[in-house]
Amino acid sequence: MKIIEPDGIVREAQQFLSPFCDARPGADAVELVVLHGISLPPGRFGGPWIERLFTGTLPEGQHSYLDASIGLRVSSHLLITRPGELLQFVPLARRAWHAGLSRFGDRMRCNDFAVGIELEGCDDIPYTEPQYRCLTSLLRTLIGHYPELDPTRIAGHEHIAPGRKTDPGPAFDWQRLERELGVPRPCTQPSPYAG
Repeated sequence: MKIIEPDGIVREAQQFLSPFCDARPGADAVELVVLHGISLPPGRFGGPWIERLFTGTLPEGQHSYLDASIGLRVSSHLLITRPGELLQFVPLARRAWHAGLSRFGDRMRCNDFAVGIELEGCDDIPYTEPQYRCLTSLLRTLIGHYPELDPTRIAGHEHIAPGRKTDPGPAFDWQRLERELGVPRPCTQPSPYAG
């Protein structure tokens, strides 16, 4: 199990704090975890590009896809790399900008009440053993820390923004997550999307 500090920092995570966050509105508590898949450039793993994207420090001239991403104001709370390293960009008590236009059940704007976890990967390449181990430990910690969060409130970006997003994609093993958490299957049905 990991430790969450009072300020929302996960003690075991490397810190790369992002400017792309703000206060959660009102008294919104964490009630949802959104799993994402990301690789920069697409289909390539390793390198500093995800960290540079989330911290607003992408340099020009490295790759055309990266050049097109310069100026994006996006972030996630956490990233799990292919080797299973945990990086944090936004304290959990703050709102990261990861979900965009989204809906979970009858609630819109999932950023307001969700923790965003990026997995370094893409829709059609299997995620790694170290990533699943890190993710399972992290999810157990989050479920234990937030009273409103339970395993039925873990969704993919594809479930909260169907038709707009596809990650973490078919390569993500939801059944494995169910077995490892030892609880009923997390949410894998798309929410009715009111765009």
